[in-house]
This record gives sequence, C-alpha cells and structure tokens, in this order.
Amino acid sequence: MNSKFKVLLIGCGNMAGGYDLLQPEDALPLGHAKAFRQHGGFELTSCIDPNTEQRQAFQSRWQVPQGFAHWQDLPQHVGAFDVISICSPSVFHAEDIQAALALQPQLIFCEKPVTQSLTETQQVVTDCARQNVLLVVNYSRRWSPQVADLKKQLNDGQWGAMRSVSAVYNKGMLNNGSHMMDLLLNLFGPLHITHVGKAMVDHFEADPSVDACLQTADGVPVQLNVAHAQDYALFEMQIVTEKGVIAMEDGGARWRFRTSAPSAQLSGYNFLNHGEWISPQGSPALRNAVANLHDALTNSAALACTGMHALQAQTLCEQIQQQALAKWPQAQHRREAA
Repeated sequence: MNSKFKVLLIGCGNMAGGYDLLQPEDALPLGHAKAFRQHGGFELTSCIDPNTEQRQAFQSRWQVPQGFAHWQDLPQHVGAFDVISICSPSVFHAEDIQAALALQPQLIFCEKPVTQSLTETQQVVTDCARQNVLLVVNYSRRWSPQVADLKKQLNDGQWGAMRSVSAVYNKGMLNNGSHMMDLLLNLFGPLHITHVGKAMVDHFEADPSVDACLQTADGVPVQLNVAHAQDYALFEMQIVTEKGVIAMEDGGARWRFRTSAPSAQLSGYNFLNHGEWISPQGSPALRNAVANLHDALTNSAALACTGMHALQAQTLCEQIQQQALAKWPQAQHRREAA
C-alpha cells in the first residue's frame, strides 16, 4: 500500500524546481519538487503550467507522470491530492488557491505573498479555515535553525535587554519586505508603525519599497531601511542588545555574534569584540518546511508559518505602502497603471 501523500504542483518555474537544476543531487533543496522527493513521504503526481516547454522539462527532471496546461484540464476528482503546492507567479495566487480549494486537499503550501492584496489574502485565509484546509506560506526563515536558535536566546534573556533593530531590504515591500516583516514579527512579536518614509519603485511598479520606523510592544525601535534592487540584492538585519550585537548578512547565509567586554586600554569602558562568524553550509529551511508539513498531516503538529502569520505581515506591509503612497501620489499613479 502506498502511504505517501499525493502532491499537485502549480507553476513549474524556479521555486518549483528550477533553482535546483545546477545544484548537486545531494545538496539541500531550493525548490518544492526536490524537497518533496528528498523527504520520501510525498509523491509528486501532477503539475500545471501553461508553458509547454517548461512543464515538460519539469516533468522529465522531477519524474512527474502527469502535466497539464490549465486547471480545467485536470481529470482528477475532488480529494485526488493531499497537498497542492503553489509556485505560480503571485499575480495568479488568488485564483490558484480558489481552484485548489475546489479539489479539497488537506493542505495548501503557497509561496509568498499569499496574494497581491490584503483583502484577497483575508478571503483566502477565511476560505481555507472554513473548509478545514491547512494553509502554509513559505516565509522560509520560519524553518531556519539559526532563526529558531536566536529566537530562543532572545526569549531566554541570554542577550539581556533589547535596544534597537535595524533591517534593510529591496525589491518591493510585498515581494521581499514581507519576508523581513515576517522575520521581525517572528523574533520580536507584534509591531506598530510610528513613521513611514517615501515609496521607491526599485523593481516592481506595483510594489514599491518603503522605509519605515516601527516599535515592539515593549517600545524597542525597529528601523526598516531600503536599498535599490538594481544595485544588488540585499536582505540584512542588525540587533543591538544589552550584552552585544547580532548581525544577519546575505539573507541569513552568514551570522555574526559580538559580545561586550571591559576595555584593556580605557578603564570603565566596555567595547564589542570582533565576534564569531557562523556561515551555514546551505539552507535546510525548505527541507524543514516539508518535514513540518508531513508532521502536521500525520501527527497534527503545529505549522511554523500559517496563513494567519502571513496575514499579519501583509497587513503591516500594506499599511506602510498605503501611508507612503498617500505622501507620494505619483507612485500611486504608476502603480494603478501597472
């Protein structure tokens, strides 16, 4: 008897499996197909993508027996898939999730953002809850061991009092900024907006990047800064605490932990040391995410990143964008034209 969970994958691009094409076979997975296959508890039975060449190449590489151009081409009946994994462009997410719900899977695993508007995301979260379908969103750092360890250290008081947080991102408030917002919410809890800067279109016309100031429930200041996506990719964070400074670089590929100690030259002064660099060999986040899905389906384990988590991040992102666009009407005009 085959006890594997049957998976339907929507969209056959980079997040589905394209990022893994140049990686060694035993490397940690960067896309959904490889993550499901490496786990062993899932069977990728079907995929959908309107690009025939891309779909057929995906089927061949990941040994997917059935491929279709559109949802309406699916011959499968309700309940044919346990998991529906959505890797299509975010502009299609809302309709893809509704089509997925019609098939009544146990779980939907969706790339971020859930949809391109807060209203649509609220509807998706409501519909999934109403139909008892688990909704999991791939804000990948929710499954990062480094982030989990850091969260525990902060909660246990190992770094003392929080002083401030400074983060920087680019390539759109919703596209990449929501990743940072979810990371901030995960580490520091609820945030409220105290100031919003200027909207800057650095990649997507409809998704400007915006700088903002926020505060934690305890009043710790959180500065969200922007870079320009045309210069280089940037996703980093610095946490200043009572006992030292923690820095995340290269999107989480490198971490630096600096602690304070009395100065050997200046009596009465403490200075930071050069610290310890930690550079994990690859990210196990997607592998851990798929393991979390399997544990939720088999043992009712808690999911690390649900639709509600994504909704909280998107709420802040949309509030920041709307406040910024009110200050910069020209950006709103371009956004509506996009």
